[in-house]
Amino acid sequence: MATGATPARNGDIVADRLRAAQDLHDRGDPLDAVIAAVDPAGLTRAQRRRLHYEALNGPLGLRLETAARRDATRLRQAIDLLRDYLSGVDASVKRRLPVARRLAYHLIEHRDPRELAEGDELAGLVAATAEPSKRVRRGLAWYADLPVIAPRPLFRLRRSDLVPLTEVADVSWHEGRLRITGHAYLVGLSVRSRRLNRATVVLRGPRWVPPITARTRRAYRPQATHDAAEPGCNYDWAGFVAEVRPWSLRWRAALRAAVHGAQRMLRGRPAVPDTTTWWADIVIWSRGARATGALRGPVMGRTERPAGLRVRPGWWVRPAWTSDRVFQVVLQPTRAELTGVTHDGDQVELTGFLPGVKATKGRARLGGHRMAADFTPVEGGTRFSVALAVPALMKEQDARRLWVEPRGDPAAPVMMDDDAETRIGVGRREITVLRDRRDRAVVAAHRVWPVITSAGWGDDGVLTLAGTYPDTEPGQRALVLRQRAGLTYRVPLARSGAGFSVRVPPGALPRFGGTVALGSGTWSLSVAGGKGTTAPLRVDHRLLATLDEGVHIVDGREYRLVATRFDVPVLVAAERRPDDEKGAGGLWALRRVHYPAERRRELRDATVYLSFDGRSYSDNARAVYEERLRRGDDREHIWVVKDGAFVPPDSAALGLGPGISPTIVREGSREHYTALARSRHIITNTLLPQWFRAREDQICVQTWHGTPLKRVGGDQRHMSREPRPAAWYRQAAEVANWDLLVTQSPWASEVLRRAFGYGGEILSSGLPRNDVLSSPERAELAAAVRRGLGIPAGRRVVLYAPTWRDHDRRNSSVRLDLAEARRVLGRDHVLLVRGHMMQAPPVGAGLVVPGPASLVRPGPVSREYPFALDVTTYPDIADLLLIADVLITDYSSVMFDFAATGRPMIFFGYDLERYRNSRGLYLDLRTQAPGPLLAESGDVIEAVRLIDALSGDFTDRYDEFVRTYAPRDDGKATTRLVDHTFTADPHHTPAR
Repeated sequence: MATGATPARNGDIVADRLRAAQDLHDRGDPLDAVIAAVDPAGLTRAQRRRLHYEALNGPLGLRLETAARRDATRLRQAIDLLRDYLSGVDASVKRRLPVARRLAYHLIEHRDPRELAEGDELAGLVAATAEPSKRVRRGLAWYADLPVIAPRPLFRLRRSDLVPLTEVADVSWHEGRLRITGHAYLVGLSVRSRRLNRATVVLRGPRWVPPITARTRRAYRPQATHDAAEPGCNYDWAGFVAEVRPWSLRWRAALRAAVHGAQRMLRGRPAVPDTTTWWADIVIWSRGARATGALRGPVMGRTERPAGLRVRPGWWVRPAWTSDRVFQVVLQPTRAELTGVTHDGDQVELTGFLPGVKATKGRARLGGHRMAADFTPVEGGTRFSVALAVPALMKEQDARRLWVEPRGDPAAPVMMDDDAETRIGVGRREITVLRDRRDRAVVAAHRVWPVITSAGWGDDGVLTLAGTYPDTEPGQRALVLRQRAGLTYRVPLARSGAGFSVRVPPGALPRFGGTVALGSGTWSLSVAGGKGTTAPLRVDHRLLATLDEGVHIVDGREYRLVATRFDVPVLVAAERRPDDEKGAGGLWALRRVHYPAERRRELRDATVYLSFDGRSYSDNARAVYEERLRRGDDREHIWVVKDGAFVPPDSAALGLGPGISPTIVREGSREHYTALARSRHIITNTLLPQWFRAREDQICVQTWHGTPLKRVGGDQRHMSREPRPAAWYRQAAEVANWDLLVTQSPWASEVLRRAFGYGGEILSSGLPRNDVLSSPERAELAAAVRRGLGIPAGRRVVLYAPTWRDHDRRNSSVRLDLAEARRVLGRDHVLLVRGHMMQAPPVGAGLVVPGPASLVRPGPVSREYPFALDVTTYPDIADLLLIADVLITDYSSVMFDFAATGRPMIFFGYDLERYRNSRGLYLDLRTQAPGPLLAESGDVIEAVRLIDALSGDFTDRYDEFVRTYAPRDDGKATTRLVDHTFTADPHHTPAR
C-alpha cells in the first residue's frame, strides 16, 4: 500500500494536521488520537477532500495495516473507529485512493465488523498488495488481482496506482542537444518489446509557457529488469533516450521574457534577464495503460552533476535536480559573476561584475543576511565588491549562497567558475568560496577539510588518493571508511607538508591482524586524527570532470569511487554477479527452477558449512571443519560466504599439512543453491534459507548458536497469538529440515525442543565452539589472539559483551562509562567491547577500532595504548573468551560458554525488568547468576576492581551453574559430534 503524507508548506493548515497525525502514528499513540488529529473541522470543501485523501492514504492506512497483522480484538477496534471516520468522507475521495486502500475501506464500510475482524480478508489484502505484479487486463483497462470479494470497478487501477518508476542513468550533451538516458515503466506491467510501448519526456515550464515534448525513443535496458523488486516481470525494453534542443527552450524563454519585460516597462522599470525553469515529466503508454509522473532518480555519480551548455554569451542551459531528486532544465542568464577573492587581516573581499548593468547603489546578500556592497559602473557593466568580516564568518554554521541586489532590479545569484574558487586558512579552520553544482558562489567557514586532487586505481586493485590537507595540527591521521550502519575501517594516511596521500586496498583492508574485503554498500570517506576530530573529505572541483567513476574488479568484487551530492566522495562496493542472478527475476528463477532441478540430481559426498548465514568463519561450524581436516577427511568441504566476509583456511594454513582445500560459494549464488540441493551433510548454527527443503537422504545438523537465556522460538509471546504470525510457519518449515540438534546441556535440550517444536534426535554433546576454552594449547592460542589485537603483556582483559535489544536495535550507545572505567581500573586493564551483530555498532568516547591506524573515536586524546577496544567485528567470539579474565554481560548466551573457563562474570542488568517483560528470560538472574547482578555502571566498574574478592561469594552458585548448563564443555564436544555424524559412513576412508 502507498504510504506517507504530503510534505508541509508554510502556513498550510492541512499539512499541519497531517504532520501531527503522522507524528502520533510514529509514536504509537492510539488510533482515536490519530483520527482526532485529522478532524476536518474549520476547513473548506477542497481542504477537507485533500485532508481525507492524505489521511486515509497515509497514517490511517498505515495503522489499519498494523492492526490487520495483529489479533482480532485490535483489528475490531480499528474497524469501528475507521467506520465512523469514513462516514464523513466524500465518495469521490474514496474512489481516488490506491486500489488496496480503496478495497480495505470498502470492506470496513460494507462488511459485518465482527466477521471482518475475525476473518483473514484484511490480512490477506495487506500481504497481497506487497506483490504489485498481480495485475490483470480486462478489455482496455487494468485491474488488480487481489484476494477479496468486492464490486469489479473497485479493482480498476487508477492514476494513484499507475505511477511511473523511473531512473536516469545519464544526462549529457551530444552535438548541441541535451540527451537524457534512463528507464521508466509501470510496476507490474512487463515491457518485453517496443510494441505497444511508448514513453515521452515532457518539460513543463511556468504557467502559460508551452510545454516541450522531447524527442523520445524506447531503448533496450535489461538493467531495469535486474533492479526490479517484483518477480515475473520483464522490463528489458523500459529504457528510453530523450533529446532536447536548446532552441526549444530559448524561444519559449524569449516569449516569456518579452511579456515580463513589457510588464516591468509599464511599471516604469527596465527589463531584466530572467531565469526560466522547466520540470520534467514522463508520459508512458504501455499495453493500454497511460500514466504520467515526474522524471526522477539520478544514478549516483556524474549523473547527479550534469554539465551546463553556454548557448550564447551570458546565457546557459543547466540541467539540474531538485532536493527531492526530480529532473529540471534551467535556462539562466549570468547577471552577476565572481571575479576575485582577497584576504587581508580580518576581512575577506569578494569582487565581481554585473554585465550590461549600470548601477551605483545596491546591496549584497549572503544567505539571509543583507550587507553593504560597493557598485562602480565600468565599461560593459558594473563592478561590485563585498567585504566580509572573518570573525563573523567563523561563527556561521552553514554554507550560504551569495546574491547581489542592484537598486531597482531583482536579486541576482553570483555565478563563478573553478578558476575563482578560493580556500583561505585561518588557524585550524578555513573560509571557502566555492561553486555549487549550478555554478553559484557559496561561502562557508569550517574546520580545514582535506581535498582530493588526484585519484587512480592501480593494476593491483589499490585505490590511491592524493590531495591537500593544510591542517596545522601535527600528528597521525587516518582515512576512515564508514558505512551507514556504523561499521568502520581505518587506513593510515601519509602527510607531507600541506599534502596527503593514502593507498586503499578495498579487497584487503586490515582487520584484527588479517585482511577482509570491503562489504557491499556505500562507504563515506573522512579523515580522523588530531584532537579526536573527524574532517569530511571532498573532491576538488577541477577533478570532477575527469574523475574515474567506472567499475573496477578486484578479486571478483566490484568497486567504484564516486562523487555524490556534487563533490562528496564515496566508495561503493558490491559483489560481482552474473545477470541471471540479479534482481527479483533472477531470485525467482534460482528458487523456482534451478533449485528444484538440482534437488532431483544425485547427492555429492560433500558438507556445507554455514556460520551466521555466511557472515563469519566461526562458531560450531569452524570447530567441526577443523576437526575433520585434523583427521584428514578429504571429502568435499563447502563454505558459504556472504558478501566476501572471510576466506576459510585450507589444511596447510591450519598447520595440518597440504592437500585439503575448501570450496567457497557466494551466498545467494547459483553454486549456493546447488550446494544445499546436492550436499549430503549440512552444518549450520542459525536458520537455513527459507527456500531450503532438506531431502530424505540429506543430514542437516543444527548446532544452534548457544544456550538461550532469553526466550526463543515458540516461547516468545508473539508466536502464540492467533492467527499465527508468519514467523510461526517459517519456524515450523525450518525445524522440519533438522535431522540432529546439538546442544550444550540436557537443560538446553529440553528448552530448545519445546521452543522449536522439534521432535527429532538431540545430541547433548556440548558445543564444539567451546572446546578451545579447554584445549591443552589454550595458552599458546590466547597469546596469539592477544598479539593480533595488540594487547600488551600483563594487562588484565575485561570483555563486555551485551546482547541485543528487540525494542531498541538502533541504539549504539555503550552503557558502560568508558571514561570512568579507565580512571578506576587504570593502566593494567584493557576493556574489549563486543557489540551484538543484531544491534547498532557501539559508539563511545575513547572507543578504539584495533588496526594499523588504531585511533581513538571522538573523545579524550591519549598517546598511550588505548584502554577500550571495539571488537564487535572480530570473527569468532570464542577467541575473545579465551583471553578474557573477566566477562561483563547481561542476558547473552555467552555466559554459558564462558562458564567453561571458570573465570569470574559480572552481570550488568540495567534494564532487567523491561527486558524480562518484553522478551522474557528462562532464568531468574537474581538467584541463579554466577556473579554479581548490578544495575549501575559505576557499581559494575567497582566490581571489576574488586573481582578477586567478590568471586569467592559466588563459588557455590558458579559450580551449580556449570553442572546444570555446561556439564559437557570438556574440550571433547567436537570429537563427539564428528564421531556421531561422520565416522559412521562405511564408504569413506580418510586420507592419510
